Amino acid sequence: MAHVLEATSQQQFEDFLAKAGQCLTVVHFQAAWAPQCAQMNEVMAELAKENAHTTFVKLEAEAVPEVSEKYEIASVPTFIFFKGGEKVDRMDGAHAPELTKKVRNLTAAVSGGLGGSGERGPGQDLNQRLKKLINAAPCMLFMKGSPQEPRCGFSRQIVAMLKEHNIQFSSFDILSDEEVRQELKTYSNWPTYPQLYANGELVGGLDIVKELAESGELENTCPKAVTLEHRLKSIINQSPVMLFMKGNKTTAKCGFSRQTLEILNAVGVSYDTFDILSDEEVRQGLKTYSNWPTYPQLYVKGELIGGLDIVKDLNESGELVSVLKGES
Repeated sequence: MAHVLEATSQQQFEDFLAKAGQCLTVVHFQAAWAPQCAQMNEVMAELAKENAHTTFVKLEAEAVPEVSEKYEIASVPTFIFFKGGEKVDRMDGAHAPELTKKVRNLTAAVSGGLGGSGERGPGQDLNQRLKKLINAAPCMLFMKGSPQEPRCGFSRQIVAMLKEHNIQFSSFDILSDEEVRQELKTYSNWPTYPQLYANGELVGGLDIVKELAESGELENTCPKAVTLEHRLKSIINQSPVMLFMKGNKTTAKCGFSRQTLEILNAVGVSYDTFDILSDEEVRQGLKTYSNWPTYPQLYVKGELIGGLDIVKDLNESGELVSVLKGES
């Protein structure tokens, strides 16, 4: 099933359980007035897309009291998990990662890991890419669209909240990369967007950010804004040999950058690059920081070596390899 069903009576509820047979049925006991229930319905809708053999049902707890009483529903949201018409598990509260984990584990127990329940995970290269994206900034927001042009209501709200609380953050548009969009859900065990990360750790979605803002904890949860100087130092020291250029290793976007790449590739010393066209703050700030007005700029162990002309001179004199290795 690719959507969430709604049970409005005890008979309908029992019919859903019967039709599901030995497959997993997840029942969300909810209340229309509770915003956390609406958020968890969004989570269930996402899980329904990924778990075709699982039945997802929402049930208004107060409207079907006989069912709620039978399963001792004292608060919403509450989730009851069924197989073969029998209760097999329970979860109280709005906790998307836990719901995702339970659905995955209980589905795997039924299907033996088929249908996307655990046989194949994202490859090591993708995991490394996701980790790198998550740690691209102290506070990282994965959203639909950009902070300037959010492309869903939840993303718009979380951006407004972060700005209101003066939280400095970077963002990634999950609509621009389907692989990241799908695999980040599994990587972080969180099935919906937006997702906010602080210091590489998942904070949560819109509801959690709202709660943190209301409790006054948001500023403490998200890292303090770093100065541009601190950020530049951090980027410069990401690798022993760091080249700030227009483009990247595979696609240079100016002749000077292309020539510098050719020289570095020829000498065979490992290096990393930073595309200054992707970050205007770094592009302008680094000129002042290093007192060097043009690009590319080459750094070794945090120290500026220079631009293309100096790299050429060092290469022609035979000194470039020792400089790149920090030996002179």
